[in-house]
Amino acid sequence: MKRFRSWFACLVFACGAVEAAERTATSIDDPATFLAQTESLRTKDHAEFVRRLEEIHRVAPPMDTSTTWYLRYLDAWQTMFSGDYVKSQTALQDIVAHSGDATLAAKASALLLSNLAANRRYAEAFALANQVTVGLDKVTDPLARSMLLMNLSQMLNLAGQADLALRYAAMMEESMPPGGDLCYPRSLRVAALDTRGHLSSTSTDLTEAIETCVSSAQPVLANTMRLVLIDRLLDENQPRKALDLLDHIGGSIRTNAYYPHMLASQVQRARIYEKLDRNDEARKAALAAVAMSDPSDLSEWLRDAYGVLYRIEKASGHSAAALNYYERYTAADKGYLTDLTARSLAFQLSQQHVVVQKLESEQLAKQNNILRLQKALETKALETGRLYIGLLSMFLASVIFWLFRTKRSQLRFRKLSRYDGLTGIFNRQHFMNEAERVLRSMEKRHAPACLLLIDLDHFKQVNDTYGHAMGDVVLRHAATLCQQQLRPADLFGRLGGEEFGVFLPGCPLDEGVAIAERIRRAIELSPAVEDGYTIVFSASVGVAGTEDHGYTLPRVCREADASLYAAKRAGRNRVVANGHAHEFAQPSVA
Repeated sequence: MKRFRSWFACLVFACGAVEAAERTATSIDDPATFLAQTESLRTKDHAEFVRRLEEIHRVAPPMDTSTTWYLRYLDAWQTMFSGDYVKSQTALQDIVAHSGDATLAAKASALLLSNLAANRRYAEAFALANQVTVGLDKVTDPLARSMLLMNLSQMLNLAGQADLALRYAAMMEESMPPGGDLCYPRSLRVAALDTRGHLSSTSTDLTEAIETCVSSAQPVLANTMRLVLIDRLLDENQPRKALDLLDHIGGSIRTNAYYPHMLASQVQRARIYEKLDRNDEARKAALAAVAMSDPSDLSEWLRDAYGVLYRIEKASGHSAAALNYYERYTAADKGYLTDLTARSLAFQLSQQHVVVQKLESEQLAKQNNILRLQKALETKALETGRLYIGLLSMFLASVIFWLFRTKRSQLRFRKLSRYDGLTGIFNRQHFMNEAERVLRSMEKRHAPACLLLIDLDHFKQVNDTYGHAMGDVVLRHAATLCQQQLRPADLFGRLGGEEFGVFLPGCPLDEGVAIAERIRRAIELSPAVEDGYTIVFSASVGVAGTEDHGYTLPRVCREADASLYAAKRAGRNRVVANGHAHEFAQPSVA
């Protein structure tokens, strides 16, 4: 399963100077130059960066007001890097309000975006994002502009708006000067693609980002990309490769002491050892991750650590310990899902997509002005050929327009024939065709597969109570919740009305039941919110697998349908496989 990891929300720390300063020794008698060189070392040589900060505080040379504010900004950066978001927030707000330096205020605003997001103050974060976007065209300092574009991309990615995040990453790459460091925009692209769920361990974008950051001597960002690769290897059940890579970067992570990386690496190590059946080592790594985490943290890392501990204790027969960790896991999971909803609601209050369109329109207007000036000069120089050029241009434009409309129509009809118009997922016919095709492939490889049939409980009451428009909102929300729990290779379609189908290739029955339970729980814990209404709803899930029913799709469908009706008869809001309810289902009144 592809998951948006919290380290991307703090990626701004990796945004160093566009051009690295010389590493030659600088006299402390020139504090401004000394600090400029120190800033360029933040992520390329973090230990040296910290040493130089300590040195200038120890020596305390005379500094003017501007240089004093510069030092306070670097101190705030280091405070935030070390994980003290509350203290750094106060310092950053002071710099923005009182430094009187537009460039320094822009840098501090960029950091403040990540700070507010890390403290889950999403409404304030998106309000600040709107403010800095409006003034973005006035920021001329390359580093400050890069930091702002990076944070805008990250904020939209945090809200699940991967397409807009990709556009800001592209804007950052386009604004890079010749020879500029492409590590930053390519890392942003990987972050957005990870949110989309479009990454695998062999993805070209991920490989290029790692290579670029390594060649740019950016160890913090390079480790971020490698941790993403480790996640993908774990999702693809390649724990030994994941362990080799984690051991390879372990020293660098300890040296840089970047808190999200240290926590993430501990949780990944626990997951790796669990997959390798090294349960004692997995327990030790998971407990270390819990120990270094804030109990109020809503990250996936803490949730995953509790999940590892729960499964190990359950496998060891320690029922009381297993139940304790399961309760912590479900609490962390519920908190994380609630946090996702809060991000989405905060984004809906913002006007980011409008601002992005305005920026792009202004950029296009500038380009058009340049083209018009160039054409005017060419017209004066080649006035005799103006008519022929105009006719040829009109002809080519007509041909291109016709080709464009034809292609667009083809793509539109193709999409209409395959996807459900309301939810954007596969329609019934395309889902069944794809499931049949993949099932044949599973049969040739003797690999297991599962079919999940999901039906929203009492959906007619939603339509009768709130109207069909709200019913459509519930269906789209349910589809989104389901997609968040699925892997890229899984098939997902709307079979009709409030019924959905999920086909899980390469998935044995017990794993299919676990995925079904995650879907059921996500739906139960995430009500649909629209126009002041909060609609709580639930789903029943029937599961059938090839291990018990063979590779004939109609038979697997019948068995899954029978299990779905068994779940309905048993009281709804539960998972049933082969006539047996899932042991962790806790039905509520639907």
